[in-house]
Amino acid sequence: MKIRFGPAGKPINYKGDMAGVPAYLSKIGLDALEYEAVRGVRIKEEKARLLGEEAEKHGVLLSMHAPYYINLASKEKEKAEASRKRLYQAVRASHWMKAYAVVFHPGYYKGWTSPVEATKEVIRQLKVLVDEITTDGYTYPWLAPETTGKDSQVGSLDDIIMICTEIPKCRPTVDWAHLYARNQGKTVLTVEQIVEVIDRLEKELGSDPINPLHTHFSKIEYGKGGEKMHHTLEEDEYGPDWRIVCKAYAELGINATVISESPILEEDALVMKKICEEVKK
Repeated sequence: MKIRFGPAGKPINYKGDMAGVPAYLSKIGLDALEYEAVRGVRIKEEKARLLGEEAEKHGVLLSMHAPYYINLASKEKEKAEASRKRLYQAVRASHWMKAYAVVFHPGYYKGWTSPVEATKEVIRQLKVLVDEITTDGYTYPWLAPETTGKDSQVGSLDDIIMICTEIPKCRPTVDWAHLYARNQGKTVLTVEQIVEVIDRLEKELGSDPINPLHTHFSKIEYGKGGEKMHHTLEEDEYGPDWRIVCKAYAELGINATVISESPILEEDALVMKKICEEVKK
């Protein structure tokens, strides 16, 4: 079992250019990094390739989070096309830096008669995108749709499985905090619930898309519609419990990437790593 840990974006205690982040992470004991392009893909090819080289040199596995402003289920043609363009830009930059996965939020249910119909439109748009990126040779990264935290968003476990079943080279991003918030704190409570999710992914998608299983974690606050705010691991009034998630990983013996979305990023990534080391003893 190999579990990698790292932050979502530039570490809070690091000052310097992004290219220096892999060396910093390696020095403090982390080996994953999710490059955050959530406000737009602004990195140039030269810097992207340099970051990839530095990550490879220091044994840090790269992924990228695509812009938040993506709604592949939009019924407005211009918005759907703009969303597809933003995801294309994320794929291209990920190819440059050799990030193995491009994480993205698929879209929203609004305007559709059912979640299935909205998800079918996401799939239709992604098939167009796959044709575009294949034609242009940007085939390095996996597309990695994320389980989302609000019940208005495409991104239930069913949605993500449906997308990855239809789209080639697609791996799920399981955000355990989002699943917890989306379901009003009724899931991600026991080892058995987490094992059930992972077993289902392997049964329906195969072993390659979950080797490693790409995951996000933090504690989270939720309301009526789901996700409200991410919190640190030490805030006991919020869930879910990382120790339970790691026990499930250990029980299954899986390979995983764990990206910390805690407000204190790499600090909680190190806490999660320590907890897993204790669980595995």
